[in-house]
Amino acid sequence: MKIMIVTDAWEPQVNGVVRTLKNTTRELIALGHRVELLTPLEFKTIPCPTYPEILLSLFPKRKLSRRIDEFAPDALHIATEGPLGLAARRYALAHKLPFTTAYHTRFPEYVQARFGIPLAATYRFLHWFHKASLAVMAPTPVVKTDLEKFGFTNVVLWTRGVDLEIFHQMESKVLNSARPIFLYVGRVAVEKNVEAFLKLDLPGSKWVAGEGPALAELKSRYPQANYLGVLTQAELAKVYAAADVFVFPSRTDTFGLVLLEALACGTPVAAYPVTGPIDVLGTGGAGAMHEDLREACLEALKIDRQHARAWAERFSWAAASAQFAAHLKPLQRESFAENSAAA
Repeated sequence: MKIMIVTDAWEPQVNGVVRTLKNTTRELIALGHRVELLTPLEFKTIPCPTYPEILLSLFPKRKLSRRIDEFAPDALHIATEGPLGLAARRYALAHKLPFTTAYHTRFPEYVQARFGIPLAATYRFLHWFHKASLAVMAPTPVVKTDLEKFGFTNVVLWTRGVDLEIFHQMESKVLNSARPIFLYVGRVAVEKNVEAFLKLDLPGSKWVAGEGPALAELKSRYPQANYLGVLTQAELAKVYAAADVFVFPSRTDTFGLVLLEALACGTPVAAYPVTGPIDVLGTGGAGAMHEDLREACLEALKIDRQHARAWAERFSWAAASAQFAAHLKPLQRESFAENSAAA
């Protein structure tokens, strides 16, 4: 099957959406599909205000239409709700072509945290964007239920995976600081709630890997912590393996791929009992969840690293990508040609 994936989230961004799409593309190709991605790298862009690493495509309609016509996909998937996603949605509706979409992040909660815009307003936009989709792919049952509470009627599950070869248990001493070592990995932004981790009174030392708009302020306020910046996956695996506990302070993530990466390296997780950690950790005992994050951190120190690794092995990108492919809505070649000619 020829699959076209349209996404506003792509390099130079380093986040769960980009990683998910890269891994899914690799697995779909291994399954025998032909995949093309339509990303901001093909368009003129401007940096997103307050998030310069996010590139917003300018006036993408003409080129996007040509690219879709030339590729003539068997299935069209719109991964994000940005400028490219909006243009692809308009194209599909104008040509009467079925398409699928995905809900990767708790965008309304992010917007509320950063700009104070009410949740209801952003959910109305999302409902409008996704209602024409034949299937909205959500990462967890909790997120699926939440969307349905806001009136979404076309939600299906598309879980996530972890590369168990890159992320694995190993001897690592790259974090040469006092033990126990507590680690955060991810975007350093207000919606990630990183300060909740940094202000904890914990023994040992703290490390932060990642960049983002809140990094400079947090560095100045918490100079006793150690900061690493953005790392390659191989470097990140060594960092996970060197830590004693991975701390996930976010309350708004829909899944949290970093949870699986840490567990795959044998590092137990400490988190709040919210969507994302609940879905990844469940009742498997590979992490500790508590409304008192400090309590969760101290409890996680008692968890066996072999148990954390064994829990991560339950998740694979191959299974997640097969699930993604099963939700796609194949287009009729003849219908596609007729609609494109009519345009």
